[in-house]
Amino acid sequence: MNRPTALHQGQTPLAVRMRPTSLDEVAGQQHLLRPGAPLVKLADPDASPGAVSVILWGPPGTGKTTLAQAIARSSGRRFVELSAITAGVKDVREVMQEALDQRDLYGRTTILFLDEIHRFTKAQQDALLPGVENGWVILIAATTENPSFSIISPLLSRSLLLTLQQLTDEDLAVLVRRAVTDPRGLADAVRIEDDAVAALVHLASGDARRALTALEAAATVAEVGEDGTAVVTADVVAQAVDRALLRYDRQGDEHYDVISAFIKSIRGSDPDAAIHYLARMIEAGEDPRFIARRLVISAAEDIGLADPQALQIAVAAADAVAFIGMPEGRIPLAEATIYLATTAKSNAAYTAIDAAIADVRGGGFGRVPLHLRDAHYAGAKRLGHGKGYVYPHDTEVGVAAQQYLPDELVGKRYYNPKALGAERDVQARLERIRRILEG
Repeated sequence: MNRPTALHQGQTPLAVRMRPTSLDEVAGQQHLLRPGAPLVKLADPDASPGAVSVILWGPPGTGKTTLAQAIARSSGRRFVELSAITAGVKDVREVMQEALDQRDLYGRTTILFLDEIHRFTKAQQDALLPGVENGWVILIAATTENPSFSIISPLLSRSLLLTLQQLTDEDLAVLVRRAVTDPRGLADAVRIEDDAVAALVHLASGDARRALTALEAAATVAEVGEDGTAVVTADVVAQAVDRALLRYDRQGDEHYDVISAFIKSIRGSDPDAAIHYLARMIEAGEDPRFIARRLVISAAEDIGLADPQALQIAVAAADAVAFIGMPEGRIPLAEATIYLATTAKSNAAYTAIDAAIADVRGGGFGRVPLHLRDAHYAGAKRLGHGKGYVYPHDTEVGVAAQQYLPDELVGKRYYNPKALGAERDVQARLERIRRILEG
């Protein structure tokens, strides 16, 4: 089978070749690239030399390295790159000394790009401070972890923190199409069909590097068409990445069908089905924050007081996903999913608030009883506010026989706990409380 001539073995990876040479070519992150924004000023060759250092925080594949290199090229500044995985204090100090020499001897400013700065120890980060504070280097540091927890305060205070957003489907589609038309990429060697672009976008899950790597892999196995170019289809993409392409449109029916099946499986106490639909959403590139939000809703709506801990676990999973990101975020999502699916269920709190809201909207409300009204202002007692109110803590059982609902709603029952899980105890206790309240 013939292969595209642009894909010689040993060639520089497509993702590297397609890195923008200027900020104008950067896809996404437009909130950071508006006229006059710090990164735009940093890329200006006529900008003052005392530019501020920046910390770029965002998910993998959002363009942190790309931004740093584009800024260096556009500004004409000297560019040095270190990885926190391999560099030590000695390497940092050598870069600082070289930057100082370049500034003093040649008047050149050095941009130091430090990838994965969160992997640096405190001592290693301390070594950066003299160069940053004295302007020997302009530090552009990249991290996928929350800088508040992973970067020392002195370095944070001397840098501008910029948050990168996950690339949208539109951003990724632009990158993929550019890669098959740009001479630096696969121009004249590859033609791509629309369904393949959509497949690559879904597989990438917001990661530009992943999208271009998958495209390059697909181009190597694609058959050459009659016009001499390799044709990349959705089937070719699936073959290249060895992963089934799920029919899943994050804006269409499949999105709503799968999330509906996911929630109903949790409600129906089937952890295996719930995990299956969770896996489908993750593999299709669904926003993990959307999944986490649905888990929180499910914990309150379908489980409620049958297991009050369920809501805490769902919220903790949502916090964990926001903190660690993907792909590791799949683990707390799975833990919360299984817990919610296997615990006791009650929708009593959900039906209680909906019934109460329906009454209020329908005019089913009355005046607050006088003994419950605010009596802490001048003239309130003259109006009878608070008269006859019994302070529950003054009673032996902590509950006083008195009316709380307006007259029109006396005897109304909104909350009807079920004899399930922890709500079984609530049910028994509430029966005793209601008998006391009603005298």
